[in-house]
Amino acid sequence: MLRGLDKVSGQTEDFRVATGGTAEIYGLDVALGDCRYPVENPTGDAFAYLTIWERGQRQAIFDGWMIASSPALSALDHSRYDVWVIRCMTP
Repeated sequence: MLRGLDKVSGQTEDFRVATGGTAEIYGLDVALGDCRYPVENPTGDAFAYLTIWERGQRQAIFDGWMIASSPALSALDHSRYDVWVIRCMTP
């Protein structure tokens, strides 16, 4: 589960993205490569490998791991949009 923020409108929305899938989050395309979590706490500290690019572009603006409990540690740097990890979706 990812959350997107449009900094201009202040609108936030949650997005379900399957591992290996891609979602349109406002003006961004976000691919979820992997999502990991502690076995004893599946809703706890999620780690997600994300590739993010502006819609219609080929150059990734983010490619790496984001950590749910520390979103600022490895954050997307975009002037209008923000994306962060909420949790992994468990089967």
